[in-house]
Amino acid sequence: MLRGLCFMICLVFGVEIPSKAQINKIFKIEERKGYNLVHVDFNVYKGITELKRNHGDLPLIINSSLSKVNILPTFSHEIKDGVLSTHLVHRNVESETLGKSLSYKLFSSDSEDFDHKWDVGLSSNHLYDLDLYFGVGKADLDFSYIPVSNCKIKSASADIKLDFSKKVANSVTMDTMMVSINMGSLDATNINYANAENMIFEINYGTLNLSFSENILHDLKVSAVVGAGKVNLTLPDQSQPYRLKIISTAMTRTHLPKYLKDIGDKTYVSKSYKADAPDLMELTIDVSVGSLTVK
Repeated sequence: MLRGLCFMICLVFGVEIPSKAQINKIFKIEERKGYNLVHVDFNVYKGITELKRNHGDLPLIINSSLSKVNILPTFSHEIKDGVLSTHLVHRNVESETLGKSLSYKLFSSDSEDFDHKWDVGLSSNHLYDLDLYFGVGKADLDFSYIPVSNCKIKSASADIKLDFSKKVANSVTMDTMMVSINMGSLDATNINYANAENMIFEINYGTLNLSFSENILHDLKVSAVVGAGKVNLTLPDQSQPYRLKIISTAMTRTHLPKYLKDIGDKTYVSKSYKADAPDLMELTIDVSVGSLTVK
C-alpha cells in the first residue's frame, strides 16, 4: 500500500521516477563450416565493450545489455567465397551535438556506464579479419589466443585498451594492425604479441601508451602519429634490434633514455641494431604538440 501511495504522489506532483530498464539481447552465429575466414564488422555509437576469447566453438557471440534504446542493433551474416561476413551496427537516431559528445569525454567518471554494454566473444578455432568501430565510451580488447590476420579499429572518442594478457603470440602473422582515434586514449600492452608486420596508430587528441616486450618474431614497422597529446613508449630489451625515428616540433617535449645510441637526424638505435637483422623493429613516432617519453 505504501508503494502505491508513493506512486500516486509522484503522479500528482510530476516527480520523475528514474528507470533502470535494460534490454538484453544475444547475437550469435552457429555455422561452423563453409568458410576459412571470419570478417567481423562491429560498429556501435556508444557503450562499454569487452572483447575476448570465447571458450566455445562459435565463431561469434555478442551479449548486449541496452538501456535508453531508441533503436535496436541490426545484425546480419552471410557466407560467400569462403568468408563468413558478420555485421552488427548500432546507430543513434537521436542527434547528439558535438558539445554533448565532448561532455562525455571531459566529465564522465569511471562509473559512467555509457548506457550500453557489449560482450564480444571470438573463438580460437577460427581466423579473423576485424573491423571495429567505437563511438563514445570504452573498449577493453584482449586478443589472447585469437588468430587475427588483420585488425582495424576506429574510435570517435572512446578510450581503448588493447592487450595480449596471456603473453602468447598470435598464431598467424597479422598483416596490419591499425588503430585510429579522434579524441581519447589508447593503452596497447604486450603489443608485440600481435605478430604483425605493420602497426599504425593515429590519435588526433589524446594519449598513446605503447608497450613492447620480448618475442618479436620478424621484421616490424611501427608508425605512431599524435596531433596533440602524449606518447609513452616502452621499448623491448636491448637484445632486440630496433631503430627509433622521432618527428617533433618546438612544441614537443622529448624524454629519452641514455642507453639509446644517437645516429643523427633524431634517429636512435639499440645496442644490437643491425640494418639487415631479420627481426628488426623500425619505429617512427610523430608528435606535433605535447610530449614523448621513451623507456
